[in-house]
Amino acid sequence: MVTGGNPRKDDPFEQHRSLMFGISYRMLGTVADAEDTIQETWLRWNKIDQSLVADARGYLVRAVTRTSIDQLRRAKARREQYIGSWLPEPLLTGPDVADRVVQDKLVSMAILVMLESTSPLERAVFVLREVFGFSYPEVAQAVGRSDAAVRQLGHRAKTHLRQPRSRFQAGPRESRRVTERFLEACLGGDLSELLKVLAPGVTLWVDAHGTSEGARQPIHGAAAIGEYLASIAPRYPDGIHFRYAEFNGEPGGLLAVGRDVYAVVALELEPAGSVAAIRVVRTPEKLSRLNVPPTSSSGTPSPPPTCRAPRTGRSCP
Repeated sequence: MVTGGNPRKDDPFEQHRSLMFGISYRMLGTVADAEDTIQETWLRWNKIDQSLVADARGYLVRAVTRTSIDQLRRAKARREQYIGSWLPEPLLTGPDVADRVVQDKLVSMAILVMLESTSPLERAVFVLREVFGFSYPEVAQAVGRSDAAVRQLGHRAKTHLRQPRSRFQAGPRESRRVTERFLEACLGGDLSELLKVLAPGVTLWVDAHGTSEGARQPIHGAAAIGEYLASIAPRYPDGIHFRYAEFNGEPGGLLAVGRDVYAVVALELEPAGSVAAIRVVRTPEKLSRLNVPPTSSSGTPSPPPTCRAPRTGRSCP
């Protein structure tokens, strides 16, 4: 008779790994930093007598939250020296990603960028309370503060966050149609088509950290952005193409040359079917976990991009 179950499945750490990743990614904004905090939490978990832990989930949430707070304090100093616009590391979402922890609207790039204006403690309280719905006593225990202090931290976090634009929740087909129209115009340098698809008040951010050609300051307005995108099209490498994908809950595309990732584009759309915001990530370190599937030679649709976590060999949470 076979006894016992899957030891990994029965391990509380593995059971709550996805939750820990969701907390840490929203705290830190990069998959690499989130992985580091999970690894540090795993080391801490394996140094204790786990049989004495009455609430494994509570312990792991506290551990990953406090490690993320420390990591964020160090990261903030680096980000103050960042060249150009800082954007989160793109996280592949959408119907092909089974993990619902990364699927809600509070993982969007717009929200994560706005959270950069909060302190590490304010951000932790916001993430635990507003995203994951922990009670105030649970949040207080996780961050090591009193209930009253946690409520004040949460209030301050909300005052830092201006109400984001109400994003147009188009159906999958319409989102894909608008996104592909935009990306085709970008790669083709078609100024006329770009002006048709861009909203008048559109803004463009490019995260390239000074390592490649890219606008170091945000560009505002359809005319300025259209001219900029049309002007850089001739400099794209030969063979560049795009794959439609959803990143951080937003329609977008992965630009690739062969099997190499060139950039990720995430869009916000307006009800009229125009592009209201464009976020482009070109920094290589933020693209290294994305895989470009091989081009289909049979005429069937190509599979979507995938994500990997190189430290563990796992698929990204």
